[in-house]
Amino acid sequence: MNNIKKAANEIKKAKYLLINAGAGMGVDSGLPDFRGNEGFWMAYPIAKKLGLNFQALANPAWFDINPRLAWAFYGHRLNLYRNTTPHRGFEILKNLPHNKFVFTSNVDGQFQKAGFDDKKIVEIHGSIHYLQCSVPCGDEIWENNEEVEVDMEKFEALNILKCKFCGSVARPNILMFGDFRFVEKRVEVQLARYEYWLSQIDDKLVILEIGAGKAVPTVRYESEKIKNMFNATLIRINPREADGADIEIPLRAKEALEKIEAYL
Repeated sequence: MNNIKKAANEIKKAKYLLINAGAGMGVDSGLPDFRGNEGFWMAYPIAKKLGLNFQALANPAWFDINPRLAWAFYGHRLNLYRNTTPHRGFEILKNLPHNKFVFTSNVDGQFQKAGFDDKKIVEIHGSIHYLQCSVPCGDEIWENNEEVEVDMEKFEALNILKCKFCGSVARPNILMFGDFRFVEKRVEVQLARYEYWLSQIDDKLVILEIGAGKAVPTVRYESEKIKNMFNATLIRINPREADGADIEIPLRAKEALEKIEAYL
């Protein structure tokens, strides 16, 4: 409880807040935790039958080899994210009066759905709500307003989304494993806005890192880099891997944020 109070005090003193979020941020909204094969296979029992783990499925090659399987996986996730309501922790963060920016490895669009300013978010691994050509025929990215129907028994998509420029198979604008075809244009624009925001920091910065694990450490690296750059205070909320921060809070996102809010 002492660390909760410390975190609240640091947040109170700060003018700037960097919210760095990993997959653990969405678990309290009911989104599956893909940490380890068991968590993934609980969400996708058919993948266990096929002997495919998350890393094997989240690979751009499937859009060539078996686009129905590729779109079963991403179509199901798209539908899941569209139907998910962000938990109360998002609202607590949104209501903080600081000048804030979000840096996230999540592709689910939950921060935008919760009402955060789209121009103050970096989705470093892209977003499932945008599409690109799987070839790719060019560097175009467009919003995904289409529906994907998935037969979960057979684990195949009943329809395959197509590139609106060349007619090839379309794919989500997400950075996958072993991915040399990810079109970075949208992320580059987000990063340019982020760099500009960082360049304006002239007072106390607090980094609030939530649910970012060591398995894919993109978000943790960013937290540590910015902490060193600005001599910022790093608060790390993570039920299993809270170590290595100025203030370690070994809780899940929603519980930790509600406890911090009580002190603010």
